[in-house]
Amino acid sequence: MKIQISDSFNYSKLFRFTLPSIAMMFFTSIYGVVDGFFVSNFAGKQAFAAINLTWPVFMILGCLGIMFGAGGSALIATAQGRGRNRLAKEYFSQITISAVAVGFVLVGLFWFLFKPILMAMGVEGLFLEDCLLYGRIILASLPLFILQAMFQTLFITAGKPYLGFGVTVAAGVTNIILDLILVGILDCGIFGAAVATVAGEMVGGGFPLIYFSRKNSSTLAFCMTKVRLYVILKTCSNGCSELFSGITGAFIGILYNYQLIKYMGENGVAIFGVIMNTSFLFFAIFMGFCTGVSPIISYHFGAKNGNELKNLFKKSIFSIGGIGVLLFAMIQIFSTALAKIFVGYDGELTLNTVAALRITNFIFLLCGFSVFGSALFTALNNGKISAIISVSKILIFETGAVMLLPLIFGINGIWYAFLVSEIASILLTSFFVIQKRNQYGYF
Repeated sequence: MKIQISDSFNYSKLFRFTLPSIAMMFFTSIYGVVDGFFVSNFAGKQAFAAINLTWPVFMILGCLGIMFGAGGSALIATAQGRGRNRLAKEYFSQITISAVAVGFVLVGLFWFLFKPILMAMGVEGLFLEDCLLYGRIILASLPLFILQAMFQTLFITAGKPYLGFGVTVAAGVTNIILDLILVGILDCGIFGAAVATVAGEMVGGGFPLIYFSRKNSSTLAFCMTKVRLYVILKTCSNGCSELFSGITGAFIGILYNYQLIKYMGENGVAIFGVIMNTSFLFFAIFMGFCTGVSPIISYHFGAKNGNELKNLFKKSIFSIGGIGVLLFAMIQIFSTALAKIFVGYDGELTLNTVAALRITNFIFLLCGFSVFGSALFTALNNGKISAIISVSKILIFETGAVMLLPLIFGINGIWYAFLVSEIASILLTSFFVIQKRNQYGYF
């Protein structure tokens, strides 16, 4: 039986509904991981470090798609919950047009800014050339990258989570196959990895444009719409926490790399690359769950169904806790295998990577709760609190920790920063959730 966002959810139904969005996020995160795997093993650790140093810059830009998706989904689903389906389609159309326009503007702007940004980070010589080669190819497909991130959420809002999952799988498989051919077989190195990523984004961002432009069986389709400035402003307001979270998260990635270059050189960046590749894969599970449950929360909030809001809140909290314990156990058990996948060709680097993984792994017991707290307030159209949670975690807690703890604990202080920031973030999230419980009635 087809599951609708208007349904009442038990654990089984909630898991089945959010599974496609979890898979979508997981496969999206594979892009950088697959590039990193092939480049590290076939082109060496300098090329691997170049990808991991460059990718955060594009995550900053790509997070605009998450903003349009999360913020737009809350607006669209709320309209659907109130029975205003034509208006929801008009919102959807205007949000998509705006996302494309922003993407093209940023391509032109960052084509010239990318090199100065890398040089300001202390990148030079052949390392700089590798970063520029990979980065400028990726930049050319930025509008598609933004659309892909946006449609991951909007496929769910349109009632087509499994179609969205299929599109993401197709994009991921395209990337993997081309990485195998271009990097593994033809030895094209960073150039091949970048081309493979762009091809995957063409599938992930291009197919939804075609699908929603035609008559389809979903609840959304492109239609003629007049310009409503408040739609874009509200979308940005709703989704600003996701945007700020992505921007500050990418900025922190750059800051970590800066510290690691200072303390360990290219080896430190390579270790961080393994940690981030692993974290992207597992963190995507939390993001996917929250992305999947958010439109349901928005719908029942719009429909004023307080009992179902309470039900969704309770089941989401327990689900996130269970996922966190499972991921923690998996990384503790398989940390050596994970390190060997990326840097197994260097024994000392592998040992240092395993040690770092086992320290940073504790974040998975905690991070899902702050992710859900931010997503909850976005779904309830309270972008302000959502933004405070996201930005405080990364821009205040994590920045402070990564700058101060290495002064006390040396290189291990960089790894401890992950855990310290998560603890502080959970305390802040809990404060807002408790403070607003009567206003929204989720428990």
